[in-house]
Amino acid sequence: MDLALDEAESVEGIEKTTGPVGPAPTERARSLWSDAWHQLRRNPVFVLSSLLILFLVVISIWPQLIASGDPLQCDLSKSQEGAEPGHPFGFDRQGCDVYTRTVYGARASITVGVCATLGATLLGSALGGLAGFFGGWSDSLLSRVADIFFGIPVVLGGLVFLSVVTSTTVWPVVGFIVLLGWPQIARIARGSVITAKQNDYVQAARALGAGNGRMLLRHVAPNAVAPVIVVATIALGTYIALEATLSFLGVGLRPPTVSWGIDISNAAPQIRNAPHMLLWPAGALSLTVLAFIMLGDAVRDALDPKLR
Repeated sequence: MDLALDEAESVEGIEKTTGPVGPAPTERARSLWSDAWHQLRRNPVFVLSSLLILFLVVISIWPQLIASGDPLQCDLSKSQEGAEPGHPFGFDRQGCDVYTRTVYGARASITVGVCATLGATLLGSALGGLAGFFGGWSDSLLSRVADIFFGIPVVLGGLVFLSVVTSTTVWPVVGFIVLLGWPQIARIARGSVITAKQNDYVQAARALGAGNGRMLLRHVAPNAVAPVIVVATIALGTYIALEATLSFLGVGLRPPTVSWGIDISNAAPQIRNAPHMLLWPAGALSLTVLAFIMLGDAVRDALDPKLR
């Protein structure tokens, strides 16, 4: 008995000095989001696209950082002239500095892309998530309404809808893209919610008496949002290209708004005489769309365990 007491006292002394005696602590398992972030940080595609997007966002907010000129200040005597000191991209048909207009054009494109993506994602996620969670007639109604919008050609719808709008701001274009973009997000959110609500932890929460609101916000939505984020990220680049297409056709953004689509439309007839007018805004547009698509692909690979 004395021997056992001595051993107990020695163990107690060790616990006081070194902590409780027991198995060595194991590394805590990472969640889906922490694991995805761990993988994204090591993905060169994600790093490169994120840096490019950050640069585009910064110059869209503060274009004066790299362009000191006025995009609306033109000199007809320099019409279609090439590069010269202080004007590395040359001049367009009106004698405006192509470099300055290319830099300032990022603001309209990024604004349309971000606002349209936020609007379509919020509206589509809300409608699709509720329809997928409750099912029944609301699910059937959403599916039929989405089918109607899917049947509308995007470019033709833009020509009809925006041709009657006289505003020169970005908001009519944003509203049109949200109007035709939410059904895609709604279908993704609906399918993801239907899959998530069948999991055991949701059924356990229901059995314990959790209400629909608590189950949807605490258990279903956090585990169903990943596919929506992936689709929204890729769609952002698509919406920027759509804005440029509509502006090229003359029904999107209108002067005096500075837009890559407007500059491409003005430069297209002069592509043989002054290709620099088309090269720089088209290159900036392509690079921006590519950056967002690359970002979306990287996020998809990180959030989908089947692709690892």
